Amino acid sequence: MFTALTPFILAAFVLSMWAQFRVKGNFEKWSRVPAYSGITGAQAARRILDDNGLYHVRVEPIGGTLSDHFDPTSNVVRLSEDVYFGNSIASISIASHEVGHAIQHKERYSMLTLRHHMVPVVNFASSFAPLLLMGGFFFKLSGLILIGILFFLGAVLFQVVTLPVEFNASSRAKRLMAAEGMITQEEKYGVDKMLGAAALTYVAATLMALLQLFEYIWIFFGTRRDE
Repeated sequence: MFTALTPFILAAFVLSMWAQFRVKGNFEKWSRVPAYSGITGAQAARRILDDNGLYHVRVEPIGGTLSDHFDPTSNVVRLSEDVYFGNSIASISIASHEVGHAIQHKERYSMLTLRHHMVPVVNFASSFAPLLLMGGFFFKLSGLILIGILFFLGAVLFQVVTLPVEFNASSRAKRLMAAEGMITQEEKYGVDKMLGAAALTYVAATLMALLQLFEYIWIFFGTRRDE
């Protein structure tokens, strides 16, 4: 089903794909540039964690590419092997970003806390939203579409809340890397390119989710007129 918003959604989808391409491209590029400090991603993460009193947070390697994340339930910063063992600008940038999330968790950063509370609700809503929306569109039932929209709204809000969390983690990472002497003034350009590309993926995902929400609302009012 197409609406006046469909071209914008397609454009947002293209932007999302381009953002993913940029992340991979920047990762490949800056993974080939050794950091002057010579430390690995694992060493960078451990140093920052210890300097912030997070001795109990472990740093572990994990399979996959760009699979890096902080697990607050287990207090573990998991780094992909290229990041964990690598001593490149990309490696220490990504490792520091994930440690930024660990520090957010320690400080109970409000947006991160909100996102954690939203997870079970969003997981439930995201599972049923597509079924409700498809059923409402197929049978032209505006009430069912409205319920689906409300469920989908939860996923959109989660994306919106994720934005400040990710931007804040990157800001912390840049500040901590500089304070720890992990990067030189000249290397800041590479750090900005690496973390900036990653941030764009979240912006694109949020934009696409918002446009999809508006499209569903558009269809909802159209269905109401036809009933």
